[in-house]
Amino acid sequence: MRELSNSVGFPVRVSRLLTMLIFGLVALLVAGCSGSGSGDEVAPAPTLELAPQNGANDISPTAPISAKAVNGKIVEAVLTSAEGNATAGAIAPDGVSWAATEKLGYGKTYTLSVTAQGASGPTITQQSTFSTISPGKQTFVSMNPLDGQTVGVGQPLAFYFSEKAPAPDKAKAEEAIQIRTEPAVEGAFYWFNSREVHWRPKEYWKPGTKVSIDVDVYGRDLGNGAWGEEDRKATITIGNAVVLKADGATHKMTIEKNGKLLRTMPVSLGKPSFPSNNGVHVVTEHHATKVMDSSTYGLPVEAGGYRTEVQWAVRISNGGEFLHAAPWSVGDQGRRNVSHGCINMSMADAKWVFDLLKKGDVVQITNSGGPNLRAWDGFGDWQVPWGQWVQGNK
Repeated sequence: MRELSNSVGFPVRVSRLLTMLIFGLVALLVAGCSGSGSGDEVAPAPTLELAPQNGANDISPTAPISAKAVNGKIVEAVLTSAEGNATAGAIAPDGVSWAATEKLGYGKTYTLSVTAQGASGPTITQQSTFSTISPGKQTFVSMNPLDGQTVGVGQPLAFYFSEKAPAPDKAKAEEAIQIRTEPAVEGAFYWFNSREVHWRPKEYWKPGTKVSIDVDVYGRDLGNGAWGEEDRKATITIGNAVVLKADGATHKMTIEKNGKLLRTMPVSLGKPSFPSNNGVHVVTEHHATKVMDSSTYGLPVEAGGYRTEVQWAVRISNGGEFLHAAPWSVGDQGRRNVSHGCINMSMADAKWVFDLLKKGDVVQITNSGGPNLRAWDGFGDWQVPWGQWVQGNK
């Protein structure tokens, strides 16, 4: 039987054979390509980036301590001191990074050991050993008021840098003290000396204001060779607006609470030879019983001074001015000024005032015949005009 030929002259059987050979060759090529593709690729090994780097010195105890994995995830991270104490830290949810969550100590050596796992292959572990700075002198910051206290509308926020270290750079010290208020108020710092700085609002506080204070000094270079010793935090509440106004001319004192007049009472201020100070005073202390001793400010008893125990005493200046009970001067109260600078009241009135007042409440004295209260005497902050206060006295 004859074989048929296709249009180019090849027998049909030969043509089919060639076609089969071509398809087979293509299949082999495709198989060869897939055999050397992604299925046989090796994932890159993970690497780690640690901070600080191994051998680093003089690291701040508040500097970021971290680790980052490339081409893998962190499965374990441990930061320990030379004494073997562990420092807290946390791996990020995606496993790519780790960071210390606890501040370090001054003058210590730490080792950070981190283990990472890649997509394939063995885990890797890398370490970094570094040392923190050893500061020469550390200063402790005291503060007034303290955490949790409720104070009056005249209360300044006072900060005192201890003498264990040189006085700080004032700008750096202010940067370390964060003050937040709700609602927001305009306020500023003012330095009374190289170690004492106060912050107050432009006007008296609004009752109900919440004040958050964050003294973030630990691990911070405060300048002049001073480093912060310990952070401090406080949340303060501003209470009712209690304002007393004592008039040396009328010999009367009004007591207002949140703008409402509660009482008007007879008083006796400082006599002409020992006049009270005019101006805005702020309550600082309460004493149910207090020995008033003139020798504490240089006037001995034998020179016309006094040493007398009084009741219901409320301090309003460091110079010795108090509101207190003075039953011996009741006949003068409301008529003339006979005290040594204090505001004298009857026993009943003094007890009522004592129970009403709190730290930070305001006592305004006018027409006393004496000098103005000095800004540094107690909390005489409100004696400094706002335009002068915002300059900071640096």
